[in-house]
Amino acid sequence: MLAGMGIVFAFLAMLIWSINVMTALVARYFPDEPELEMSVHKGEDHATIAAISAAVHQYRTKYK
Repeated sequence: MLAGMGIVFAFLAMLIWSINVMTALVARYFPDEPELEMSVHKGEDHATIAAISAAVHQYRTKYK
C-alpha cells in the first residue's frame, strides 16, 4: 500500500513539474502580445447622432 501511494505521489510530482516547465517554455517562446487599446471618442459627433436618430425614427415609424 505504501508503494502504491509513493508511485501516485511521484506521478503527481512529475505532473506538476512538467506543467511548470511547459508553462515556462510557452511564456518564453510565445509571449503575450500587448493588447491594443480602443480609442474612445469623448466628443460628440453631431452628424452621427443625427443619422442614428433619423434611422431610429424611420424604423419606429415603419414598424409601428
